[in-house]
This record gives sequence, structure tokens and C-alpha cells, in this order.
Amino acid sequence: MSIEILASEVVDQIAAGEVVERPAHLVKELLENSLDAGSTDISVEFSEGGREVTVVDNGQGISAEDLSKALARHATSKIRQSDDLWKLSTFGFRGEALASIAAVSKLSLSSKSISSESGARIISEFGRINSSEGVGHTQGTRIQISDLFGNMPARLKFLKSASAETSQIKTVIKAMALSHPQVSFRVTQDRELISLWPKVATKLERAQQIFEMQELFEGSAERDGVKASAIFASPSNTVKSSRQIWMFAQNRWIQDRSLQAAVMEAYRNLLMHGEYPIAAVWVETDPAEIDVNIHPSKSQVKFANSSLAFRAVQASVRDTLEKAPWIPKSLSENVGQAIQSYSQQQPQPVIEPLKFADQEFSRIQFKQKSHFVEPASVAPMPQKTGHWSSMQVLGQADLTYLIGQTDKAVVFVDQHAAHERVMFEKLMSAWRGQPVDVQDFLFPLAMDLSMDKMEVLLRCSADLQKLGIEIESLGPATLGIRSAPAALKESALVTALEKMSQEILDHGGSYQIEKTIADLCASMACHSAIRAGQAQTTEEMQALLQQMDEFPLSSFCPHGRPVSVEYPFSKLERDFGRIV
Repeated sequence: MSIEILASEVVDQIAAGEVVERPAHLVKELLENSLDAGSTDISVEFSEGGREVTVVDNGQGISAEDLSKALARHATSKIRQSDDLWKLSTFGFRGEALASIAAVSKLSLSSKSISSESGARIISEFGRINSSEGVGHTQGTRIQISDLFGNMPARLKFLKSASAETSQIKTVIKAMALSHPQVSFRVTQDRELISLWPKVATKLERAQQIFEMQELFEGSAERDGVKASAIFASPSNTVKSSRQIWMFAQNRWIQDRSLQAAVMEAYRNLLMHGEYPIAAVWVETDPAEIDVNIHPSKSQVKFANSSLAFRAVQASVRDTLEKAPWIPKSLSENVGQAIQSYSQQQPQPVIEPLKFADQEFSRIQFKQKSHFVEPASVAPMPQKTGHWSSMQVLGQADLTYLIGQTDKAVVFVDQHAAHERVMFEKLMSAWRGQPVDVQDFLFPLAMDLSMDKMEVLLRCSADLQKLGIEIESLGPATLGIRSAPAALKESALVTALEKMSQEILDHGGSYQIEKTIADLCASMACHSAIRAGQAQTTEEMQALLQQMDEFPLSSFCPHGRPVSVEYPFSKLERDFGRIV
């Protein structure tokens, strides 16, 4: 078979297949061009699932002389030589986007540059320029795409439904808006305005617009020249997929599973299974340390040292999460002091329980379970200003939930989940250097493992010993466990070590070791914490609340379950008809 040079029309369609795989990619390319042109106001209109798209901006514009070049392949204003590829400060630099789009659509491109007195327009149909003319135009560029993939029925057949393609387009626009708060975005779908995000000063303000949430938090970290800044929601505000984890590198929206895993690692022991956080993270580094030119759609990048990026992203989120910024740092002391002052000055009335002499009242069909303890008295509001210990303890419900009140709400605290978090934090502190109660086995507990898993665990022996787990080799495929924390069951220990060895083999790294250590500590905490159905005195409940104040993340158990539920007095007043 002879070798033939492909016709330019075929070459353009092949390039379009790489750059414009679906309508959302087209929108992304057009928005990147507008942003590179210095636009501060961008309008996007689309319909038919993105087969019809119009983007209008107020950027620098294109001169009439350059307008025809804009549709030529490998024509760009953003690079001049190969070295420029490693010093990129722009998005679209390949010089293929407009040519590829024009090859598979009907395109109208009009523009006016800063220096031009009038504008110009060029019209093409599936890669063939039909007309070029001067037009009246404001500064900036307007590009209209219609009949996308009209000349490629095979590609058209593989597009998803209009609703699915529309969803992807919206995601792209949100990503571009998130990374450019200084730009106003106006989005119209099927001639209906669906989003309007005015320009703002900070990324936090833009994230509040996009996520439609006011309570968001910021964090930042740097690891050997790799900087990460993050905006994220509390672990109480979660979603059911990872789609709300937004990653940016050099302010480019990217898809990176490793960095996404770094965000999830930051939320470790704060989320339940199947929960994902809401977060946006920006990574910046020396342009020479990152390759943004590895994928036609520029959705992926490659770091010279990916572990530094992982650590910076994880720390940018975790360092702020560990401060639990969603918990008020101090509560109003006025109400607490007033209650205490009043209770000290006034004699406490003794309320006798109601008594019914008639025996009919004592007849019941079923034996009733007692859910209450006999309280000696309701504890007064403490003077402490810690979030948890500032609550006034009222009692215990169902032998499971501690009942307290603040100046604004009645609070139910799950005693097992709360104590579990306290125990977990103490165990993790022990692993980081504090002593822990250890049980020595009379005979080593034998555990059969493959040789590679044996090697992995023996390499981690120093980390395990910090927790009181001492291991040794009893044979080529047998691990011996000489001691373990007293609170940990043997079956849980064996399962955890097996899982630890496999995960380190699969993923490696110190973070995986710490994750598995955390799993061990969570298991121990669960087995040693106060159980549901266990009666607590007022003093014991107050002591638990005081211990919770020692650890900022006491709002969640180590498995991510919420520790407390609040019912504001305002809701009670509405429910009782006191207020409308």
C-alpha cells in the first residue's frame, strides 16, 4: 500500500477530533482565547446541547489584517519559538483551536482591535472561507458557531444527549469563572439567562458565587517551591461525587486524580463513606517544573515532582480543617453568666413527679423500656468559653444522647461518636510521640502474608512501634506480632495490617502509612469509647464536653459521622406557634 499525503481537509478534521471532541471542549477553547485577550466581560450563549455557541468579549480584539490568519492552522500570537512552550502565561498556544473548530462547523468571527477604527468579519463553512468584510464593531471579539459536526455525521452520532452535553458546558464555564474572579461572566442557554457572575476582587468571593455558599474557608501551603491555595466547605457540607473538587495548575483547570486524592486525604476521618467535599485548589510552581503541553485539550499536566504538589495541596486544606473554623471560637458569655448568677441567687424549687392513685393508670399492654436516668439536678451553665464545655448540660436521652443547651439552641450530642473522636485524637497523639497502654502477647500472634507484604510491614515497623505494635519475621511468609495496644482486638489488628500492606504496595508513600495508622487508631477508639445505652452522670457528661474542647475536630467522629445535632430555639418557637 502506497503512502499518501493527507488532504488538508482530512488533516483539519483529525485535528478537530483531538481538540474539539465535544461541545464543552469548544466552549473551553473559545473562553481561553477571550481570557488570553485580556477580556473583563464575557458573554456565552449556547443551545442544542452546544451545537450552537456564541461567545462575545471585550478583549484586545483582532485586526482586520490578522483576522484570516486566525483560522489558519498553527497560527498563534502567543509563542514565537520552542522555548516559549516552557514559559507559558497564556492558555491557547497551539494555534489549532480556531482552525479545528472552523473545520467542523459554520463559523462567523468578527472583531475590532484597540488600534483599529472599525471592525472586520470573516465567515467560513466547514473550513472554507466564504466572505471577509468590514463591519461596525465595539472593541473585542464575537465568534458564532453553528451546525457543529454537521459535516461529520459519525462524530455527531457519538455525542451524548443534549442535557448531558449542556451539563458539561456548564461545568467548563464554572471552572473558567472560578479561576478568573476579575472577569464578569454572563451565561445564556436557549435564550434564557441562567448565570450572571459579576467581577469580584477575590477567589473566595467568586467561589461563594459559583458554589452558592457563604460559609467557605481558605488555606494555603508551600512545599519546596510548589504553592497551593484552597477554598473549601466544612465537612458538614458534602456532595455524593467528586465533581465538586476543582483543581487548577498555573490557573488552568485540570483533571488530576493524584491532586484530587490529596484533597480527600485532607478530609480523612472527617467524611462518611460516599461523601465528597466541595473544594477548589490552585497549584502554582516554576513554569520549568510543570509540563502543560501533554494533552491536546490541555486538561492534564505533569509536575517534575508530583509528590511536592500532593503534599502542598493536602496541607493547604488540612491545616485549616484542623482549626475547625466552622465552630465559633467563643460563645456569648452574657447569657451563661446571667443563668449562673440567677441560679446562685434563687432557691432551686423541688418538682415532685405527678402521681396517680388509680390503678388503671399503672396498667400497660407492653413492658416499657426506661430511657431516662434520675438527674440530681440540672447543671448550671459553665463559665468556660469552649464551644462544647460552654453548653449547659440538661440530661441524657435514650441513654445515648447528651442533651445540652446554648444561648441559641438545644443540642443533642451522640456520646459514643463524641468519645470516639476524643479517644482517636489521643491515640493519634500517642503515635506522634505520647505513650500508649500496650499489651504484650505471651506467644507472638502469627500472621501469614506474601513476601512483598511482609517486606512492606517490616519497613514500617518503626511507625507501628510508636503505636505499641511490635512485629518481627517468624519465617519467609509469616509475620509475628509481639505486642499491640491494649484497646485493640486481635481480629481488628490482623485485618488492619493486611489492609495496610496492600494499600502501601498499591499506592506507597508516607501518607499511606499515616492513613493506615489512622485507621488502626479509629478501630481502637471505636472499641474503647462509651457505648450507646450506657448511663452517664451529669459530671461525666460535663467531663466529656470538656475533653471535646481539647480537639478542634470534635464535630465529627473518626468515621465522619456528625457528633451533634442542634435545634434552634427559633425553630421550637415556630413549631409551638409562638412566632410566625
